[in-house]
Amino acid sequence: MTLVTPAATIPTATRSTVPGTPGRIVNPFLVQDPQVKARRLARALISDMVSYHPAKRAQGLKDGTLKDIFREEIKKSYEEFVLQVGEDVAKSTNHFADALNEILAGGQRIF
Repeated sequence: MTLVTPAATIPTATRSTVPGTPGRIVNPFLVQDPQVKARRLARALISDMVSYHPAKRAQGLKDGTLKDIFREEIKKSYEEFVLQVGEDVAKSTNHFADALNEILAGGQRIF
């Protein structure tokens, strides 16, 4: 049995804009939009931090020291983010800070 997701429930960014294929679903990992790619990269980099350091994150959340104890990891991840998306995109968006707040800080506005 194959489940089909109605096109109306798929985010617009993942729908095809190729003429003659209205509403065709496109793999979101193949989307070339720089904003989509930057957001996805930021979230992946921060998710990796959480995956590699779960105890450190838990301690930082408990003590309110996330910024301090993840300072080096955040710096390295941001440098990688800038390298991959470019300085203009990195500085003109909040993707990295949003990912830090949503993923590392568990939804708190810390960064």
